Formats: sequence, structure tokens, C-alpha cells
Amino acid sequence: MSAVPPSRLSRLPTWISHWLGYRTKHQTKLPNYRIWMWSWIASFCGISLIQAVFGQAHYFIERGVPSIVASYGATAVLCYGAIEVPLAQPRALFGGHFLGALTGICITKLFHLLPTEERFQELLWLAGSLSCATAVVVMQVTSTTHPPAGATALLAAVNSDIRDMGWYYLPVVLLTSALVFAVGILINNIERRWPVFWFNPPPPGAPPAPGKVQENGTKVEQNGAVSEKPAPYDPVPPDNASEASAEVLGTPAV
Repeated sequence: MSAVPPSRLSRLPTWISHWLGYRTKHQTKLPNYRIWMWSWIASFCGISLIQAVFGQAHYFIERGVPSIVASYGATAVLCYGAIEVPLAQPRALFGGHFLGALTGICITKLFHLLPTEERFQELLWLAGSLSCATAVVVMQVTSTTHPPAGATALLAAVNSDIRDMGWYYLPVVLLTSALVFAVGILINNIERRWPVFWFNPPPPGAPPAPGKVQENGTKVEQNGAVSEKPAPYDPVPPDNASEASAEVLGTPAV
């Protein structure tokens, strides 16, 4: 089994790599109240920033962009609350929402080819169902599964404001994901760690790659995390077995 290669973030200065999720020391688990506090602060700041950008900028108002795409409320739960899970990492955040939006737009555009608007409205339920179901499979195939992105695909079909945006929905989704990400790397890395990985998670059960070993030889650095290094097994040699037993039992060895 091949070793996990060391993270490329280790080459960056600590004051940069820290905010990108890289750690050289083991992090102790925070008390629950501190985790809840940072989750609340990050969620509040992230959702507020999105609404400030899209709800106040005349550029977006003139183009009919809603102040927030509702599916990003669920994204906040993952990226600011359950930050360790694979579904909350950057690949899932950006890829899931973008592919979900793209899938929803494409399917809705096909339904717009129906002869009348009345017929389109009659089959709108089908467009929404196909958009969501297809987006789920697309995310599975591309390893970008992000549950809120199913709603991103659905909204492209059933929400009239978003449907009217057409292809412009794609850059809006990308920018929104970037805002979520920016808040995440700032606030999540104050006392926690995010992202846990950027593109691919480390394979399960892979041995650690060569890295820094502390002077006591008990810990090894692996992809920014520090794991315990098991002590080697040192059986008692057969010739000394009787002496070892005698020492334990407190009787003289024969």
C-alpha cells in the first residue's frame, strides 16, 4: 500500500498555510460551546455577506438576481457547522453547486422548447424532478456530492426569478460559492480546521508518508495532521523468559 504524499501546503509559509487548512501540530478537540459559537458566527457572516453583495449591488439588482439562492442556507450548515465531512469540502462546494445549476438550466431549457407556455407550466413539476434527480447522479459520477446542490438544480426549474436568469445563474452560483469559501477559510481556521482536504480525501488505511518525527519518536506528521506512531513490539527473548517471569512474580529465577 503506497504512502500518502505530504501536502503541498507544507511548502507555504505557516501564516498562509494555516488559513488554507494545513496544520503541523495535533489539534485538541474544542469544547462544544466553542464549536457552536464559531458555527454561529461563520453562518451569520457568510449569509450576511452573500445578501450584502447580491442585495445591495446595483449591478446584480438590475439583472434581477435574488439577494440569495436559498440552497446556500443548507450549504452554511455544512461548510460552517459540519466542517469535517467530505460533503463540506471545496470540491463538493464549488463542483456540486456549479454542476447542479448547469444540470437544472439545461433540462429547463429543453422544456422551454414546448410549443406553449401553458404546456411548459403543466410539465414544470417534471422539469424540477428531472433536474434534481439528474444532478444527484452527476454529482455522484464526478465525486462532487453536496446535498444543497440538489436544491440549486431544482430552483433552476421551479423558481421563476432564477429561471429568468438563464445562463447567468452559473456565474452567480460560482460567486456565491466563492463568498461562502472566503468566509469559511477565515473563520473556520481561527480555532478549527477547514478544509480538511482540497480535492481528494486521503485513502482509508494508507500508511503515513515520511514526515517530521518529534524527538520522542511518538508522532508522525501526515498531510498536516499528527497521528500517533505505534511503538514497536518487543517480545521477551526466549533465553530471558524465566527471568522476566520471576521478576513479575517476585520469586527467584531458576
